[in-house]
Amino acid sequence: MQTKTEHPYVAINPKICGGSPVIAGTRVRIVDVAIEYEYLNRSPDEIISAHPHLKLEQVHNALSYYYENRAEIDKKIKEDQILFL
Repeated sequence: MQTKTEHPYVAINPKICGGSPVIAGTRVRIVDVAIEYEYLNRSPDEIISAHPHLKLEQVHNALSYYYENRAEIDKKIKEDQILFL
């Protein structure tokens, strides 16, 4: 069952990416967009170049979701870093 958010391009489904928020209709996780933007310093246009199946409005909506849920998503980023060290 998919959870609705106030972000039309964000979907949360326990069957997709373990329930991690994703750009709706894709398997691109919001956490991955946040990493590309915040940590790799890629612009939204550069993110689209790396993921040509995405649209600019999807990336902007994903970033909006990230900023509204920043503490939770940053925690996930740190947890994932520890797992891969």
